[in-house]
Amino acid sequence: MKSLIAFTALAFLSSANAATPAGVKLWRLDCGAILESDLNLFSDTYAYVGQSKELTVSCYLIKHGDTYMLWDTGLSTEALGKPLKGPGATGERLSKSIADQLKALGVEPKQIEIIGISHYHYDHTGQAATFPQARLLMGKGDIAALRTPGSERAKPLAHWLNGQGKLEEVTGDKDVFGDQSVVMLDLPGHTPGHHGLLVKLAKQGYVLLSGDVAHFEQNYATNGVPIFNTDRAQSLASLDRFKGLAKNLRATVVIQHEQADIKKLPAFPAHAE
Repeated sequence: MKSLIAFTALAFLSSANAATPAGVKLWRLDCGAILESDLNLFSDTYAYVGQSKELTVSCYLIKHGDTYMLWDTGLSTEALGKPLKGPGATGERLSKSIADQLKALGVEPKQIEIIGISHYHYDHTGQAATFPQARLLMGKGDIAALRTPGSERAKPLAHWLNGQGKLEEVTGDKDVFGDQSVVMLDLPGHTPGHHGLLVKLAKQGYVLLSGDVAHFEQNYATNGVPIFNTDRAQSLASLDRFKGLAKNLRATVVIQHEQADIKKLPAFPAHAE
């Protein structure tokens, strides 16, 4: 077993140092905002008593050669036009759908061939059904949880769970295109099959998309574990791995719910490459 782990690590490091494939581009899409009135939900040590925070909801479009991939699908379009605060507020807001943002780039929803979803929470799966033709990549542990009878979280992904769509249940890391340019990273703990995403770009270098390994900068810096995570030990181990990758690859870390991290990637409709 030790020799297999060593071989896998060496293979990854060898690939990580290889030349970046041409034509990899990355866009950040605005997939909503959530007003969290009780930030203490994100700390099982009660680190944020009395604090609130507006969390951004981010999705990402990746173009690899001629293939388009989405990473996470944000809030449902039911949140379109809803106020974040004040009368009629639900605490969730969506300004534009993913489809409308793709249109601004000249991309049709039917051109999306792959959807990678970090985990099963509603703010990451909301608009998946817009892309029924896409192959869904998602952690096996999360798929198993979604198949629990009566799971409300399964509804946005019903097309794939009932066998109508192409579904790949991911175990461990997943090299999406086979050239180490886009890798789903096995980071369990927030949910059983939670993943982050590593993207290798020719100009910007490595970009690490967090999924929900952490939710905001303070949470990330202090290894905060939300009370609703499914496994505390796995959560901490995944944070340790994520930070190790960031350091060793000198990667740009993008915490997907952190407003301050929006500026780490070019403003839409521009892209990183």
